Amino acid sequence: MFGAKQIEELVKPLAKSVVKRNPKGFDYVEGWHAIAEANRIFGFDGWNRETLDLVQLGEPQQVNGNWRVAYRCRVRVTVYAGERIITRDGTGYGSGIVKDIRDAHEGAVKEAETDAMKRALMTFGNPFGLALYDKDKTNVCDDPPEPAVSDEAKQQFISACLKKMEAFDNVNALGEWWKSDEQKQARRDFDLSNEQVEALKGAAMRRRDDLAKGKKAA
Repeated sequence: MFGAKQIEELVKPLAKSVVKRNPKGFDYVEGWHAIAEANRIFGFDGWNRETLDLVQLGEPQQVNGNWRVAYRCRVRVTVYAGERIITRDGTGYGSGIVKDIRDAHEGAVKEAETDAMKRALMTFGNPFGLALYDKDKTNVCDDPPEPAVSDEAKQQFISACLKKMEAFDNVNALGEWWKSDEQKQARRDFDLSNEQVEALKGAAMRRRDDLAKGKKAA
């Protein structure tokens, strides 16, 4: 059985930002995204896929100097949900049209396998494209806003920074840490106010002055 968190993820709406549109006007999610979502929701060792059937459709044909090849594929996706093993099959189609017939075969096979895998994964929920099969696309939504950083988390970050400053026994090392891209990004990620940043900067300057006078952390 799926865990509560997994079920929560499977019923979430599909974000518009991951939806693509092919030249024929059909919406879809890319293969890499489906795999990434499966890894995220089921776990890297919580699922697998296997190709059950791969059939070339007709003979290769030349079209305007290119070779055209087509394949049909059937893929089985297996998901381990606690003590249960869930299997879903999907059938997909792929075509390759390029000058080199070997590349045409390779492209067609990859496309067919990916299409079949996505169709199998789609049955598990919206993150894999199920929402796109509803013509009204009621479960395709704008990306949710980033969750706000809590005051408690901000204070924990500030406290960690102050502790880090006290641990420095070298002025240059302190300065490099404060000016580093990593530390700047961290201050942005925790959404510190201008007042909080200035307070931290003031603490860093006081620690710098103490170090310059030869005072080390107690």
